[in-house]
Amino acid sequence: QVQLVESGGGSVQSGGSLRLSCVASKSTYNCMGWFRQAPGKEREGVAAIGADGRAIYTDSVKGRFTISRDNANTLSLLMNSLKPEDTAMYYCAASLMSYCSGSWPSGGAFHYWGQGTQVTVSS
Repeated sequence: QVQLVESGGGSVQSGGSLRLSCVASKSTYNCMGWFRQAPGKEREGVAAIGADGRAIYTDSVKGRFTISRDNANTLSLLMNSLKPEDTAMYYCAASLMSYCSGSWPSGGAFHYWGQGTQVTVSS
């Protein structure tokens, strides 16, 4: 069992930056990812990183967001040039596999989930 705790959310103006962190109760180098869900919308895969360090992003955040592992227990998401459409609850998730499958955006391959941290971007 792995517990995931997110932090770093908040309210910023359009164009601002935030850095989200996710601390895991156990060291893991499996595929980990960030997801988000806005009110009335489906959950969306934002970024993922595999054991090999390869990062994958959804098109809407490419060039603005950076996912990284700070250490074996901590996953980060640096979000720059934030837009109002980035407003959502952001969740950290961990897979049981070392690689991120092609279906990672659906979230189905992730076994452990955090409680989420709210990000609000105002125009």
